[in-house]
Amino acid sequence: MEIEQWLGEDNQLGIDIWQKKYCHNGETFDQWLDRVSDGNSAIKDMIIQKKFLFGGRILANRGLQKTGLKVTLSNCYVVTPPEDSIESIFECAGKLARTFSYGGGVGIDLSKLAPRGAKINNTASETSGAVSFTDLYSMVTGLIGQHGRRGALMLTLSCEHPDLEEFMSVKTDVERVTKANMSIRMTDQFMECVRNKQTFTQKFNRPETQNNIVKELNAYEFFKKMCYANWDYGEPGCLFWDRIESWNLLSEVPEYHYAGTNPCAEEPLPPGGSCLLGSINLAVFVKDGKFDEEEFKEAVSICVRGLNEVLDEGLPLHPLQEQKDSVRDWRQIGLGIMGLADMLIELEIPYGSKEAMDFCSKLGFTMADTAIRESALLAKEQGKFPKCNIEQIMASPFFQENTSNDTVELVAKYGIHNSQLLTIAPTGTLSTMLGISGGIEPIFANYYERRTVSLSDHDEYYKVYTPVVKEYMEKHQITDDSDLPPFFVTAQNLDYKQRLKLQGTWQMHIDASISSTVNLPNDFPETEVYDLYMYAWQIGCKGVTVFRDGCKRLGILSPKENDEKEKEKNDNQKLDANGKPKRGFVENVTDDVVGKKRKLMTGCGSLHCTAFFDPHTGELLEAYLNKGSTGGCNNFMIGLSRMISLAARSGCDIKSIVDQLKSCGSCPSYAVRTFTKHDTSKGSCCPMAVGWALLDMYQEMQREVNGITFEPKKEENKKIVNPCPKCGEELQFQGGCNICKACGWTKCD
Repeated sequence: MEIEQWLGEDNQLGIDIWQKKYCHNGETFDQWLDRVSDGNSAIKDMIIQKKFLFGGRILANRGLQKTGLKVTLSNCYVVTPPEDSIESIFECAGKLARTFSYGGGVGIDLSKLAPRGAKINNTASETSGAVSFTDLYSMVTGLIGQHGRRGALMLTLSCEHPDLEEFMSVKTDVERVTKANMSIRMTDQFMECVRNKQTFTQKFNRPETQNNIVKELNAYEFFKKMCYANWDYGEPGCLFWDRIESWNLLSEVPEYHYAGTNPCAEEPLPPGGSCLLGSINLAVFVKDGKFDEEEFKEAVSICVRGLNEVLDEGLPLHPLQEQKDSVRDWRQIGLGIMGLADMLIELEIPYGSKEAMDFCSKLGFTMADTAIRESALLAKEQGKFPKCNIEQIMASPFFQENTSNDTVELVAKYGIHNSQLLTIAPTGTLSTMLGISGGIEPIFANYYERRTVSLSDHDEYYKVYTPVVKEYMEKHQITDDSDLPPFFVTAQNLDYKQRLKLQGTWQMHIDASISSTVNLPNDFPETEVYDLYMYAWQIGCKGVTVFRDGCKRLGILSPKENDEKEKEKNDNQKLDANGKPKRGFVENVTDDVVGKKRKLMTGCGSLHCTAFFDPHTGELLEAYLNKGSTGGCNNFMIGLSRMISLAARSGCDIKSIVDQLKSCGSCPSYAVRTFTKHDTSKGSCCPMAVGWALLDMYQEMQREVNGITFEPKKEENKKIVNPCPKCGEELQFQGGCNICKACGWTKCD
């Protein structure tokens, strides 16, 4: 099978994602299937049918350890929280860097660090506070590359910490901590104080200096400020910590506590904890308008076994010893879902309706019961997880609510093989690759206007229908999306209570957590964010964040109307008698070319890019690169110039050339300068910056050739605050994760 057959020839974005993120060293699709499934024919068949996909680290890395590469198969880690000492703080930074270098995302809780102003026994006399180290960990995240991307980081702080107000306000400065998600761990006691408008006491004891810090916080006023920060900036998120600690299979184990969550918050984990991810595509199980429950249960069983195989294979591959020990003792896996919104549409059930709640409640119980049952059967065959106490597991409220009599009997006899089984991740890249909705999110909109911003500040828009919408419209010969039936519910027209009710419904059957972003329209009232968070807490959600269209961290996608359409360009290739491009033909360049120039700032200094175009067609013919006085390798510049020119004159269209340049990964010096001086050109390395410059000059040339004029838009303080490290476009915050819909990159994969 070819990748085009699997994903569909018209799914170019999905094909690009597979080629750039998961395909190793030019392997074929069949070779990739064999590597990822590792001899498990049932898993291989499920991938072929698009019923299931492992998490991104497994798809990218499984089997590569045999080639000598240092890789992990886990998406998620929580490192042991740093203690209140300078040695521990920087040791944690080292653990962070090492885990990133293997490809894992990390969560760190800062609650053990002393608050600002606490007495310390060194020349500083008092500490700069827990929040000051958020910049350190964010910087480490920005410096460590992961196969063309950056690591994903979650920073958390307890509501009991005296630095809570400072922590909450960090993201209101869009220049700070740009490489991390931030969330607050909120206890039920704190939330009760918010609801009752009472004072909440924050305490921190530093025995080294006999320093006891006590602070009285107006919980209600603080919470209102936090809600405004979320309305205007999209962070920090809320983690309802008592719900996290009490609703899982280990809630009755006295010595077990979570140390934090992974970057998208769907995985609470102990110190050194790690989790493998995989997601079932619910939409595939709808046949002729009905959901095939038996086929779904079979899939859950296969996936639990498949993830356990990966867990055993990956045990020696974790970058830190604390991670190997934790995985050995607790054996967490994270089986989840994607395509929920697509499934509901195919069943003609409106997202958020009572019918949807009832159906998902039944489906969630089936998934939980089947997963626990399969883990018990694995315990029978291979043994229970090392720290399994059967009585404590069976005493947990989650177990009692999510098991049938047959499953209870199996667990009582054999125990279970895993301490954690189910989660719902954002599945940003996986769902984009397959063309379905991510996690439990509703479809964002019936269509998107994908915006690209050239270096000359000219906006271009591309109207793209969501695949499930496009398929339905074509099948039913609908030409106007306003004629779609009412079960096409989107994030833009969904009441937030309906959205949260569905999350709460699924959380009843998920022992880990759910990555969740409630997307809000631009005109959503600021005051209602308070009600949203209080409602999420009251119905039993473990965490939630919001993202308002138009907030200061606006993503690249917007559902606003725009009549501009992309004009298809003639590739101007030399064709043979059959209309196909001639191979080996290199066009000669005459003197009547049109030249354009751009000055770029890279990690090594200035770089000058000059390009020459055909005066009649506007096509690229040649490019020349020259380093400025401060940087770059001149021989590299010459070589790259010649290869770009050769490709252009041989008939390669500029989009293909630029695509190759934009796939070159990230440069450490580029990242450092971007972080310290903020003056680098669009991109994350020299070739990428050159690609963007060539594309900008090409677009300018095309406008001139076609006689198109426009007034450049003047927007005050316009800048990309959260750029994609692959293509430079603004990232969209969706499903608890930063996602680039332009190229498919996500830092949470």
